[in-house]
Amino acid sequence: MTEALLEIRGLKTHFDTDDGVVQAVDGVDLVIGRGETVGVVGESGCGKTVTALSVLKLIAMPPGRIAAGQILWQGRDLVPLRPQDMDAIRSREIAIVFQEPMTSLNPVYTVGEQIAEVIRRHQGLGRRAALERTVDMLRVVQIPKPQRRVHDYPHQFSGGMRQRVMIAMALSCSPKLLIADEPTTALDVTIQAQILELLAELKSSLGMAIMLITHAMGVVAETAQRVVVMYAGKVIEEAPVQQLFGQPRHPYTQGLIRSIPRIDRAATRKTRLEAIAGVVPSLLNPPPGCRFADRCRYVKSVCRESPPPLREIEAGHKVACVLAETLPR
Repeated sequence: MTEALLEIRGLKTHFDTDDGVVQAVDGVDLVIGRGETVGVVGESGCGKTVTALSVLKLIAMPPGRIAAGQILWQGRDLVPLRPQDMDAIRSREIAIVFQEPMTSLNPVYTVGEQIAEVIRRHQGLGRRAALERTVDMLRVVQIPKPQRRVHDYPHQFSGGMRQRVMIAMALSCSPKLLIADEPTTALDVTIQAQILELLAELKSSLGMAIMLITHAMGVVAETAQRVVVMYAGKVIEEAPVQQLFGQPRHPYTQGLIRSIPRIDRAATRKTRLEAIAGVVPSLLNPPPGCRFADRCRYVKSVCRESPPPLREIEAGHKVACVLAETLPR
């Protein structure tokens, strides 16, 4: 891996509720190298988005709080920073594309005004220069007729075009790291492919790193160099993309991969997609052992005794499963 740009160590992000403390992120370790694309995958509610929002300290505090851990950005810990210090890092150094562009864009302002606001705030440009920069960014994300569309409102754009606007806003200050939170959610497959291709092109031209959050394993296989699999607030497997898809070692990862439709086999034989039985445990009162134990087909008594550590079983491949070496592949 290249030089570490972002390093998360033992991150715990909790939310205080009337029913107790929700351990949304519980001891996550994650590293993103300079110029690298890392896919973070898992079911809804596993802690992917909360991890990303914790990096930029965008979780609501209260009820949320970073209970423990470090978030090292180029060696500097972001956890103790004040809001004004974080403002100097958001957008300028680390940018984020939120999950749903329609709810992230303000409907009463033009897209040009919203992008230009980011540019003026973080780059100190005047109104005219910021507008020119905004037109340039819309052109970069391949929105037709940017000089005219810059004056349009969010409802005048399709879902795919709104996502391009969000990407233009995120990249307007040339960040070193882009966090893309489900950038293809609710888009049809053709537009999904265009957005992923656009991200790959921009990454190559700008030299930035990408943290790609998704539940779609196919998107990760096509885009990322390394994959981090999360379950119930913890990292349960991490490996280079080819290694993870070729030899998944955690039963949960195996289940995710078996749930992907295989177009290459559809013509020769019909097979039912596998579903992972059961539900994700409550993060208000997680089980004492492996959090996947109740859904695992290979579970042993040792799995319920204590949480399995995330350990390296071969170069670059880490897994949190005491049975990793003995499971069928």
